[in-house]
Amino acid sequence: MKKVTRKVGKYEVGRTVGEGTFAKVKFAKNTETGESVAMKVLAKSTILKHKMVDQIKREISIMKIVRHPNIVRLHEVLASQSKIYIILEFVTGGELFDKIVHQGKLPEHGARRYFQQLIDAVAHCHIKGVYHRDLKPENLLLDSYGNLKVSDFGLSALPQQQGVGLLRTTCGTPNYVAPEVLGNQGYDGAAADVWSCGVILYVVMAGYLPFDETDLPNLYKKINAAEFSCPYWFSHGAKSLIHKILDPNPKTRIQIEGIRKDPWFRRNYAPVEHREDEEVNLDDVCAVFDDIEDQYVAEQSESKEAGPLIMNAFEMITLSQGLNLSALFDRRQDYVKRQTRFVSRKPAKVIISTIEAVAESMSLKVHTRGYKTRLEGISTNRTGQFAVVLEVFEVAPSLFMVDVRKAAGDTLEYHKFYKNFCTKLENIIWKPTEGMTSSSLLRTMTC
Repeated sequence: MKKVTRKVGKYEVGRTVGEGTFAKVKFAKNTETGESVAMKVLAKSTILKHKMVDQIKREISIMKIVRHPNIVRLHEVLASQSKIYIILEFVTGGELFDKIVHQGKLPEHGARRYFQQLIDAVAHCHIKGVYHRDLKPENLLLDSYGNLKVSDFGLSALPQQQGVGLLRTTCGTPNYVAPEVLGNQGYDGAAADVWSCGVILYVVMAGYLPFDETDLPNLYKKINAAEFSCPYWFSHGAKSLIHKILDPNPKTRIQIEGIRKDPWFRRNYAPVEHREDEEVNLDDVCAVFDDIEDQYVAEQSESKEAGPLIMNAFEMITLSQGLNLSALFDRRQDYVKRQTRFVSRKPAKVIISTIEAVAESMSLKVHTRGYKTRLEGISTNRTGQFAVVLEVFEVAPSLFMVDVRKAAGDTLEYHKFYKNFCTKLENIIWKPTEGMTSSSLLRTMTC
């Protein structure tokens, strides 16, 4: 099988690493510098159809404004005749949520370090007049050094949107949303972000949500009353700060300045140093949406034969934690073994047909295109839909890796689905024998 190569301007485009309702995120490589980047791809037709031009402009503009070491960096924005390409920093460590799912609650000193970085990033946003409005562990990524990076500014608000100083749009994920946001009244974006940071701190330290109900009315009732309790292992200092943050009254809720002065927060606190950014120019953002021929980049695609994409060694390395090769080879690193991908020696077409059959037996909607399958279903708690994308890659002759990723829905629901789904795919999943050498890459890729 031949490799399919696609280029957008100076970027060589690889596998899909994320997929949402309106955009895909691709792994890409800058052919001039060799740097790995994440390429967010949006179809212009979709943006126009759903009247999202202003929202996308806002997201891009915000990411150019809020440059900080703990925020995913936007490199540049490109446009072709039919698509918009947002070139972002490629963050290799995965979501903070996945770390919690795999390892459980984090020790207090580790949770505090992430919380300190989160507050630094959010404070920087607020200084720039930007309010995130969708802070949750799924939108917090980890880089190769274990540093936190805030991502996904799709629901963020800029100062000019506030009118008289209050925001009015109800948005975000219910479990992390402040009570005043749920009340359909004006709210202060900074106070709402602080509440979400408090919920995140609780989740990281406890391993579960402070407000968690199967039906929305009861969930909203608990959030409005700030009805929660801290587990016994929280220190007195942590409990005190969390109660100050999860104050249902935004006027008496602690602010970021108060959090930074809190004794528990200040322990081993080393504010990140970053230089003042150069003046931000948003001309290229506007140009992307204008029909200016010389702003378009060339799209090139070379496809020799139909078949699964071939994943090269470098791309496989980036799947490991922080480009640390030991994570690929060490059987003892259980968190890698439970990553959402598996290996099969069955033919690619057999893999796809088996996935389709199992999905249909689970009453899931199945959409297959080539060697990529999208599955859709209802979450187990009946609170909404979820979607999963499975893609087959050839990693060696007669050896295939199936990459499984959440496309929509709750991350915890996705992990439950994946575990159940894998048990039904035993006949195609290849599990190396005990006699194989410890250098076997594939040991870390089974369910």
